[in-house]
Amino acid sequence: MKRNLVSLVIVSIALALSVWAYGCTREKTPTTNQKPIGVSLLTRQHPFYRELERGLVDAAKEHNFRLLIHAGEWDLTRHHAQIEDFIVQNVSAIVVAPNDSKGIGPAIEKANAAGIPVFTTDIAAAAGHVVSHIASDNRAGGRLAAEFLARHIGGAGQVAIIDQPYIQSVQERVAGFEEGLKNFPNITVVARLNGDGVRDRAANTAEDLLQAHPEVKGIFAINDDSALGTLSVLEARGRRDIALVGYDATDEARAAIRRGTALKGDVVQDPYTMGRTTFNIIATYFRGEPVPAFVPIPVDIIDRGKLSQ
Repeated sequence: MKRNLVSLVIVSIALALSVWAYGCTREKTPTTNQKPIGVSLLTRQHPFYRELERGLVDAAKEHNFRLLIHAGEWDLTRHHAQIEDFIVQNVSAIVVAPNDSKGIGPAIEKANAAGIPVFTTDIAAAAGHVVSHIASDNRAGGRLAAEFLARHIGGAGQVAIIDQPYIQSVQERVAGFEEGLKNFPNITVVARLNGDGVRDRAANTAEDLLQAHPEVKGIFAINDDSALGTLSVLEARGRRDIALVGYDATDEARAAIRRGTALKGDVVQDPYTMGRTTFNIIATYFRGEPVPAFVPIPVDIIDRGKLSQ
């Protein structure tokens, strides 16, 4: 009897250990029902996109998405290659923030042909079928920039735009800016020059602008790299008579505004909310519910006064 009892105990312990080991193994096994989402961002180097990615990651955890995040780093060819890889991996959806709104079209069309839904965030696509575009209300941001700049130059004079015309979101900003200026008939846009959205090119463009239009009183820069590149030229030339407004409100731009430089204001976006909203929209789509073609994220504008509050 004692021997049988000992054997029973041993068997029970072995069975318990087996169940425990099986449970541990199951805990370590990745969840198999996670939907893979391929993401191709414009860049992962800019603070704006790091915040957008943080929003994507946090929302992905809530919705049980498995993220495959890459970035084109301003290279359209890389965007295309990344989207083609997502198609091969048969992801459940693709999110892209392209560096060229028109040029990304063929890659999106390949995803369309493969039956993979495509969503854009921050920067829209001009070709291919996109289920939903989630981005700042850039047209509203442009209007805010126009009204702000008009007040700073007294409602009259020459202004210019440091542009990046091949980006859809920038096109919206510029369109909003020009709409806003319609309320100020004594203000004239004398130049729209391409600064490529990067600091060194924007600085060169600003030099050309000041040589061609020395009487300019205000400048709208379509992002903060453009604004900061332009600011470096204004400071080097001692042109404190020119008011500059940017777009993005990065930490460096905020610091320049606080110092009382020519950069007087900046349109504020909310990239974290943009990232979260993107995946919330995708989750809604997966549930079979309708989603809007465009989801605008509200914007605001800051100046030295607001930053000191």
